[in-house]
Amino acid sequence: MKRLKHNTASLTTVSTLLGMTLGLSAYAGDITVYSSLEEDEISAYLAAAKNDLPDINVNVLRLSTGDLGARLIAEADNPQADVLWGFAVTNILNPRINSLLEPYATKGAEALPDQYKADDDTWFAATGYMGAFCVNIPRLSSKGLPMPTSWQDLTNPVYKDEIVMPDPSSSGTGYLQIAAILQGLGDEKGWELIKEMDKNMAQYTTSGSRPCRMAQAGEYAIGASLSFVAMKGIEQGYPIEMVIPADWAGYELEGSGLIKGTANAEDAKRFLDWTLSSAAAEAYSEYKSIITIPGVPRTTLADMSGLPENLSDILFPVNFAKSGQERDDILNSWRAAVGR
Repeated sequence: MKRLKHNTASLTTVSTLLGMTLGLSAYAGDITVYSSLEEDEISAYLAAAKNDLPDINVNVLRLSTGDLGARLIAEADNPQADVLWGFAVTNILNPRINSLLEPYATKGAEALPDQYKADDDTWFAATGYMGAFCVNIPRLSSKGLPMPTSWQDLTNPVYKDEIVMPDPSSSGTGYLQIAAILQGLGDEKGWELIKEMDKNMAQYTTSGSRPCRMAQAGEYAIGASLSFVAMKGIEQGYPIEMVIPADWAGYELEGSGLIKGTANAEDAKRFLDWTLSSAAAEAYSEYKSIITIPGVPRTTLADMSGLPENLSDILFPVNFAKSGQERDDILNSWRAAVGR
């Protein structure tokens, strides 16, 4: 048992020039980057990158995971981006998307453990995110409810109408949660558990962070959400604890790669190299619970929230290729099983 105290369908564009006024230089290069990272992350990371890449203008188009995947496939015959940055590896492993990436041995990728990069150098993952429960302690206590420690616990009828989680049809967070359950239990028992949890579910959200924010506000006792949202909530003083489920703690990696056929390959490669630099790692630590770059110091926030030092001890070994291949079938089964 691991009890620990303590990412719309619409298109959003974030266009940022690295170097700002320096970006007006006649020698400045321009690259277009597609990303599913959150807007506040993108702004922070690019602000850090401008110190090392003052001669590159980086124009970022930010889309949700599902929308970005559809856009990449639609543009397959005429790619409009130079770099894919921070995109779910489950989706990158879709052959229609993976075939759009050009092998490039990014500087720093050699230090990453093998599970965080492709054998053919088409992608690497510097960061990731994992699921966690946000538990509102005052609401739990006032209703006399036990502290949940696992997905299995959430099938207990005492939690009826006190749980919220993301809809996997619209949320990558929701999908990673049920994909881990199904891989861990197998289809038959996994769907049985999901159906039993549904009996207690108050609602499903379109956002992966929303369930935790609802628990923070005391609207519900338990929000199945993201670990980093829980960690930030604890830092901000909300009366919550973070619980990483003892069974099937799902996670996702955020992969990056070079778009095949880019006319801006030199600058695109320099940007990709930067995303594995020590400066990038330092910026990631303000937003991520999973950073794959070796040697990144543990943050005060991680200590405050009780995040385990060795995440490999708690994370379910997700088969990302399987998760990607079965996505459509799983979501169809979800709609049939849950129907809301």
